[in-house]
Amino acid sequence: MVLTDEVNRTLFGEYAAHRAGDRGDEEIGWVLLGVRGPDTATVLATLPAGTERDAGEAHVKFNSAAQAVASRAVRQKDRRLALLGVVHTHPGSLRHPSRGDFQGDRDWVRQLRGGEGVFAIGTADADQNADGTTVGCHPTPNTQCLGGLRFSWYTLAADAKKYQDAALELVIGPDLARDLRPVWPQFEAHAARLDRLAQQQSRVRFEVVEGKYGPALAVVVGLAEPGHGVRVVLDGPEARYVYEAGESAFQVDPEASAPDEGVYRILAELAARG
Repeated sequence: MVLTDEVNRTLFGEYAAHRAGDRGDEEIGWVLLGVRGPDTATVLATLPAGTERDAGEAHVKFNSAAQAVASRAVRQKDRRLALLGVVHTHPGSLRHPSRGDFQGDRDWVRQLRGGEGVFAIGTADADQNADGTTVGCHPTPNTQCLGGLRFSWYTLAADAKKYQDAALELVIGPDLARDLRPVWPQFEAHAARLDRLAQQQSRVRFEVVEGKYGPALAVVVGLAEPGHGVRVVLDGPEARYVYEAGESAFQVDPEASAPDEGVYRILAELAARG
């Protein structure tokens, strides 16, 4: 199994930040996207559990609605990307998936391409360097450690009786979902509606743009005429709508309470004008 260095940094960095936060005693996790070849899987993107996750000391249920629409945004960069597996943390030193994990995972991997999934368990039981330097180590073929944290990696096939250790190879490469982190609140706030809009309209794309309140999520619905479309900018508490017509752009107010509603009101107005 192959991990990019940026994916590895994301996992360790966000695990450390989570433990230092207000909900640090809860489990946390990520969905993994990547490319599966004949003999190996390469992880190229991570989708976080989200702030609206359901979690406690012994469980975590991801905000899958936000992950679904965010995966659309990531696949714009590489259409080969597919769901590979899941990472989540355990309390104490339970470095192996639990019996409860096994039953759910074995059923879940049947949905995956090839009928096999990649899994990792994060624990905070690694030895820290005595001199205080933060340098990672690779104590066994299927583990990575950094700053007191550990990830242990496994694979599981649909008909397997147990998990198999997954030997890791680290390569230089991106986390293709990293740039979505600043706009994750917008994905969570509008997930179901954005996903439905992307299903109903064939020319939807997502962009991260500069807004008044920092990075903003732009949702662009392309029209039949080249260069024409409706752009919704979800910027903090605001939603701004722009009709783009070639070199011209016009800000409009559809008086909508949700982004998909605003888009369809604008499309209806354009259709009425002919």
